[in-house]
Amino acid sequence: MYKQAIIIRNDLQMGKGKIAAQASHASLQSYLKTDEETRDEWEAEGMKKITLKVNSEKELFEIFNAAKKRKLPAALIHDAGQTQVEPGTVTSVAIGPADEDEIDVITGKLKLL
Repeated sequence: MYKQAIIIRNDLQMGKGKIAAQASHASLQSYLKTDEETRDEWEAEGMKKITLKVNSEKELFEIFNAAKKRKLPAALIHDAGQTQVEPGTVTSVAIGPADEDEIDVITGKLKLL
């Protein structure tokens, strides 16, 4: 089974719309880094996603680096800074779609957003 994990920085206190936009950016960018066979399988399975939170930029980088170390598709999002946060602020990460168990090794202890 495949899934995608989307991780949002909770410490930024972004509004719901901003969170939705950042999650969408992360989801799409990570999807585009995934091989076609995995994308097709994930789509056929219903495109399972989970949205989680961290409380700092440091935690977000740790998650992103762990995904890269495991060679999982991952995207780190830097905001343009036109609304709620400063330009270049790191807001979110998405991992996958990839094997659910591989993602859980990295994100299994995080809390739901």
